[in-house]
Amino acid sequence: MACRIGELVLGCRDPEALARFWCEVLDFVVLDREDNEYFEIGARDGFGGSQPTIILSSRDEPEPGKSRLHIDLNATDRDQDAELERLLKLGARPADIGQTGEESWHVLVDPEGNEFCLLKRRINPL
Repeated sequence: MACRIGELVLGCRDPEALARFWCEVLDFVVLDREDNEYFEIGARDGFGGSQPTIILSSRDEPEPGKSRLHIDLNATDRDQDAELERLLKLGARPADIGQTGEESWHVLVDPEGNEFCLLKRRINPL
């Protein structure tokens, strides 16, 4: 039997704000929360469903060094340019990690500076 990803955990200073951001980006909902210290967000079918959930857990300070994990996104209902515009309006910011400008993806950061990429290829929604 193989494994599958059940949840991703992201330490952050403001879990509630990041929950709002990522819920808007991914069309997720808040599945669980404990005060303002812990938020679990995911697809409407919940933990163990169609997609991994994301745990946003309060940390006073980010862990030192560059994160070794980032999220790659694919738009489902619009082209990459339109999705980029939507993400920027939600609070994402462009990130320069040494791109040449020839890449087919955009490197962005969420409101707390966590990197993620918006890929060119559209995929079908679940």
